[in-house]
Amino acid sequence: MVMAWLVAGCASSEPRPVSNGAEPPTEQTAAVAYYIARLPDRDYVETYGDADNPRPWYTAAEALGEIGKPAIPALVARLDSDDDYELMLALYAMMLASQDPTLQAETGGVFLRLGTVLSEDTNPANRRLAMAWWQRYRHLWQ
Repeated sequence: MVMAWLVAGCASSEPRPVSNGAEPPTEQTAAVAYYIARLPDRDYVETYGDADNPRPWYTAAEALGEIGKPAIPALVARLDSDDDYELMLALYAMMLASQDPTLQAETGGVFLRLGTVLSEDTNPANRRLAMAWWQRYRHLWQ
């Protein structure tokens, strides 16, 4: 299901950023840019569950989590956001992305573990956890 959103999102007519000014980005790079741009959009969600217990599906964060390791540097860049909602979803997406099986093989199974995941009140504590995890493993992107 997330892959369908990924493909649909990449097929939009919106302009795509160029990675180095000379070459077009890969589909994966374009997908990361697409979903990063939608993190602060409070309407870019869906709802699941029943009428008595609706739950939000944070579409952009879930898609970035599905992309995994390639999304993490862009998510780290969003950890300085002044928008509490965007920061909350960047943290959530980073937690999901850090569970990428390829990345877990490189970290010995260590992924980002947050306190309370989706709470603007816990953003500062969760940001510290995310930055500590990033400092420990950022060499994997060099």
